[in-house]
Amino acid sequence: MKQRNLNRKRFARLLSVAAILSLATACGSDIVTPIGSAHAAEGIRIAAPATRIVEPKGQQVAIFAGGCFWGVEAVFEGVKGVTRVESGYSGDTKSNADYDLVSAAVTKHAESVRIYYNPAIVSYNDLLHIFFSVAHDPTQLNRQGPDRGKQYRTAIFPANTAQRQAARGYIAQLNKAGYWKNPIVTTIEAFSFFPAETYHQDFMAKNPRHPYIVQWDKPKIANLSRLFPNRVR
Repeated sequence: MKQRNLNRKRFARLLSVAAILSLATACGSDIVTPIGSAHAAEGIRIAAPATRIVEPKGQQVAIFAGGCFWGVEAVFEGVKGVTRVESGYSGDTKSNADYDLVSAAVTKHAESVRIYYNPAIVSYNDLLHIFFSVAHDPTQLNRQGPDRGKQYRTAIFPANTAQRQAARGYIAQLNKAGYWKNPIVTTIEAFSFFPAETYHQDFMAKNPRHPYIVQWDKPKIANLSRLFPNRVR
C-alpha cells in the first residue's frame, strides 16, 4: 500500500512538471497557429507624441503590457538608450505573480515588461511611440495575436505623474487621429511589477527558432527596424 501511494505521488509530480512545460511553450496559450496560415500584425506608421514630457535625469523605468511578454521584451531590448528589459507581471500582488496562475487567468495580472532607459538617449515619449506602433495592437481587447484573456491586455503602468499624463495625452492624440478602425483599449493602471520566472527572461534571444517567436514576434523586430531605423541599437 505504501509503495502504491508513493507511485501515485510520483505520478502526480510528473503530471505537474508536464503541465508547466506545456504552458511554457506558447506564452500561456495552447493556441499556436501553424506558420503560414496567419500573418503577424503589421507595424503602423503613426505620429510621435505631441505633448512634451520633462523627465528626471538618470536611469528611468517604464512598464508596458501588450500581450505575450516575449516579443514586447525583444522589441525594447533592440532600442538605443534602453539598458535592460525584464519580463514580468503587473496589476496584482507579488504573492500570486506566478506563470501558471497568470496563464490560467485566475489573477489580475497582465504579462508586462519593465524597461530601464536613459532619457538622455531615448525618452518616455519615444518608448510610447514604439509601444503603440510596433510592439502590439492597442485596439485588441483582452487578447493579442493567438493569446486570449485579461492577462494579455494592453496596459500602461506609469512610474510617475509625468508618465501618466504623457500616456493619457498620447492615447487621446492617437484616437483623435484615427489610425485604427477600432478605438484604443489600452488601460492606464497603478504602477506595479514582479519579475517572471528565469526561463522567460531574454526568451527570444535564447529561443530564436521557437515557432511562436518565428510567427508572432520576429515580425515585430523587422517592423522596429523599418519604422525606427535611427532608434535601433
